[in-house]
Amino acid sequence: MYAIEFKTKIQNGIIKIPKKYRINLKENVKVIVLAEEKKKKTYDLIENLLNSPLNIPAFKPMSRDEIYDRT
Repeated sequence: MYAIEFKTKIQNGIIKIPKKYRINLKENVKVIVLAEEKKKKTYDLIENLLNSPLNIPAFKPMSRDEIYDRT
């Protein structure tokens, strides 16, 4: 058994084999399909908050003194 490799698109469930390989593929073959994965968009919390900030009524940011007060 020998291997050939090529890229193609599956159309209606059919894998088209390039002409240059068809002559030698008259009998049974073993097929292994390696499908490309679509990239999943990762969730970015900071980007999400910047694009859609939380609206909190009566929100007052802390002052510098309040942030660094250690008592």
